[in-house]
Amino acid sequence: MELFKLIGLLVLIVGFALKLDAILIIFAAMIATAIAGGLGITEFFTILGKSFVSNRAMMIFVIIMFVTGTMERNGLRESAAKLIGRSKKATPGKVIMSYGIFRAIFGAFNASFGGVAGFVRPIILPMAEGAVLSKHGEVDENYSEEIKGMSAAMENITWFFWQVLFVGGSGALLVQGTLKELGYSVELIDLAKVEIPVAIFALVVASVYFLLKDKRLEKTYGKNIKRGE
Repeated sequence: MELFKLIGLLVLIVGFALKLDAILIIFAAMIATAIAGGLGITEFFTILGKSFVSNRAMMIFVIIMFVTGTMERNGLRESAAKLIGRSKKATPGKVIMSYGIFRAIFGAFNASFGGVAGFVRPIILPMAEGAVLSKHGEVDENYSEEIKGMSAAMENITWFFWQVLFVGGSGALLVQGTLKELGYSVELIDLAKVEIPVAIFALVVASVYFLLKDKRLEKTYGKNIKRGE
């Protein structure tokens, strides 16, 4: 019976394996876990409501996911792909690099857009794939998988390094607390100053890497598309 309480994990695995809507999968897993744990639907929504009230700032992330999911259902992905498809010079690497710069700036102010599931998947990924579609008319499946990895990686890199620049943010406080336990007393403003060159270096290296990989992927999969393979 204890294993039955892990049914939410099974829902996540099966849902993502079938490539169903991410937001729907997560919400279904939450409800399944609540029922399996003996909470019931009513108590589940009661706890969810109390958590929302006591953690308003954190729940903004949930709201963004619901809004993004609704927009995606009504053609957000298609619109994003068409937008970038108008530019013949656009490539997946350039799209992802541009997003990295944009993400870094907002990350420095600790502003989150919903992460990979809430923003990258429904907006950035279709735009990157749209750049391929505008040039070749279709996207090789392996090419698409590579683009997914690049898009998610840029999100993780920029958020990881740039959020620490926000004085008082969770990332900065975590680093400060860890250093304090090791016997080093560091002010948050000093920590941000030290992190600035590190964050810039991480963004530059990631951008250059993705641009170089972009050219390699175009040579590899672009030819296959033209041949119809």
